[in-house]
Amino acid sequence: MAKSIADNTDLRLKTVLHVLTEGVWSGGSLNAGEVLAEATARVPFSDHEATLLSGGIPRGHKTLTSATAKLVKAGWLVKGRSGWTITDDGMRATVAFPDADSFATALDAGTPVPADVAIPPAPAPAAAAAPAAKAAPAKKAPAKRTPAKKAADAVGKAAKAIEDAVEPVVKAVRSRKAAPTAAAKAATKAAPKAKAEAPAVETFPQPGAVAVAGDFNTILGAPENWAPQYDEAQLTLDALDQLWKISADLPAGSYTFKIALNRSWDENYGAFGTFDGPNHELHHDGGTVTIRYDHRTRDITIN
Repeated sequence: MAKSIADNTDLRLKTVLHVLTEGVWSGGSLNAGEVLAEATARVPFSDHEATLLSGGIPRGHKTLTSATAKLVKAGWLVKGRSGWTITDDGMRATVAFPDADSFATALDAGTPVPADVAIPPAPAPAAAAAPAAKAAPAKKAPAKRTPAKKAADAVGKAAKAIEDAVEPVVKAVRSRKAAPTAAAKAATKAAPKAKAEAPAVETFPQPGAVAVAGDFNTILGAPENWAPQYDEAQLTLDALDQLWKISADLPAGSYTFKIALNRSWDENYGAFGTFDGPNHELHHDGGTVTIRYDHRTRDITIN
């Protein structure tokens, strides 16, 4: 079972590079979620991989998201604020390591792409069909729409299932909050004043506290890492744009973290705003970095 999961994940990682390469050829762009969705559509989850974890995310999706860090480490993928970008070496890797086994071996061993491997060119556009040939696809179009519609329905049902699985967990977590925290009370008292100063600002229900809990909390001055209870890890709510923010000077390096609410792990959000999802990743060149959390989407931005 473990080998099968690893094999499927490696094949999906290779597919991620293929999807991004096709995006380069077409001049289009896909965000990280769309790239992962396409990779899992081409290499579907097994029954075991499709089982939902506590956060309502399929096991295989969480495994794949975490495994993409290997593509970054190999220098084949860059994860930026605007999305994922494949490097020239990443495109060449799809040619240098054509099958799943050689690709996985090279990725795990850190094997560089041979210098004589060229970047794969975009496929030649299909020749224009004769007028008579064009009529045939038009007649077949209704038949092609049926499986596509079924696939779309299946994706929609899967997304709805994930939402339905997550919502009770989130509601249960929030219902356990016996009383508002001091920060929440302060925010409530401050609300009329903020409204008076900027009546056009749209407010949104906010948690009592938001922390960035990760492997760099001690750099921020906290006693330990991955500890959302400490003051040093807390973000500050900006009443104007309704975003929680924290700025800090971090040494160059790669970091991981999650957003945790109300100084505990009861309610936390990872990549793509997923409840109890995979870790956010920060690949930093060094210097000041600002992390913003939007409670409306449960997601972050970094700059």
